[in-house]
Amino acid sequence: MAKLLYLVHRMPYPPNKGDKVRSYHLLKHLMAQGHEVFVGTFIDDPDDVQHLPALRSMCTDLCAIRLDLRIAKVSSLLALLTGEPLTLRYYASNALRAWVQRTLASQTIDATLVFSSSMAQYADIRANHHTDIHAGAASSVPLLVDLVDVDSAKWTVYAQRHAWPMSWLYRREGERLLAYERAVVARAQRSFLVTDNEVALFNRLAPECAGRVDALCNGVDAEFFMPQPGLASPYAPGEQAVVFTGAMDYWPNIDAVTWFVHDMLPALRQRWPGLRLHIVGRSPAAAVRALAGEAVAVSGTVPDVRPYLQHAAVVVAPLRLARGVQNKVLEAMAMGRPVVAARSCADAIGACDGADLHAAESADDYVAAITRVLAEPAHAGVVGAAGRQFVLAHYGWAARLAGLDRHLAVPGGRAGAGVRGVDQRLAGAAPGSA
Repeated sequence: MAKLLYLVHRMPYPPNKGDKVRSYHLLKHLMAQGHEVFVGTFIDDPDDVQHLPALRSMCTDLCAIRLDLRIAKVSSLLALLTGEPLTLRYYASNALRAWVQRTLASQTIDATLVFSSSMAQYADIRANHHTDIHAGAASSVPLLVDLVDVDSAKWTVYAQRHAWPMSWLYRREGERLLAYERAVVARAQRSFLVTDNEVALFNRLAPECAGRVDALCNGVDAEFFMPQPGLASPYAPGEQAVVFTGAMDYWPNIDAVTWFVHDMLPALRQRWPGLRLHIVGRSPAAAVRALAGEAVAVSGTVPDVRPYLQHAAVVVAPLRLARGVQNKVLEAMAMGRPVVAARSCADAIGACDGADLHAAESADDYVAAITRVLAEPAHAGVVGAAGRQFVLAHYGWAARLAGLDRHLAVPGGRAGAGVRGVDQRLAGAAPGSA
């Protein structure tokens, strides 16, 4: 088995938001294959510090750098002077760079696996004449990069939805980050994105990289996310709960619930006065908290998201700014609940509109689909059951991540460190999605 350097922009435990779900299961998969994994990462949430022992038990060695968000934001602005993407400066750390160099000097590292392009700066990527990355010794080590999504495209979309000067700043970030992503993929042995659609998008934006990127799709732990009779309902008797789950300091999620409350909820409440939107997820921003009232409940962090999903009348994902496979959608489907999601999300996972879930684009589409689910309980039950069967058939994590394994084969490799992983249920994590 191999010795692997795994560089992750956000601590991959607990798996309580979208990117952490993916990075956690990737780490768990690597350890299950017997690899020795040396993890370098950042702590951007003080609540995650308590989970360091659990994460440390999952890997061979761990370097977790606390990230002060205010300092990181100010530091990122230095990129305006150098021409770099702001994202790289945001995640720049001399302490992490030193740990990487020590690890490469003391261990025979067989491959470096980068999660998110921002961490490629620690693998000696020279993106363009503006960007000089200093990790040095990592340059001779084979590099695999999980881009997850085409982040540069996300910033470009943000630019279209904001006024100047933020529109200029976001557009600049999209351009600079795309140049960096192209250089990262050109340097890497192999790169990955979460869906075939994201691969196609990147190939259009970076045609010289065609054939260098594979789809490595997300999965879901369907044994954990499954209907359980013993889960008590968190809702008031007689309440029709419409549920949205996710990290609520994430702009695409903020946009989604704000749009739903302003453009869909009034029409739904006219027919069903007892209907209430439950926004379930960590760190609700001020704009989200301001939505709370008689028709909207904002929970903040919950110890377990499953009761909120299991007892929902319908789960919604009206995302306008996010693409790709959404863990929130997979988890709700695995819980056997009817889901009404953005058509782009439904297309990304390959689910059948009207059978496995309902897809929507406009506010009227969402109102019509939710109306059908609420008005036809038998149909809702059929869609929920079909959604779970779809997840079981197509989205197990082991099968989804197997595409990575052939790139980690080490001829005549050493015996690995064995599996020392911990299960999220045993460590008291609160799984959820972004």
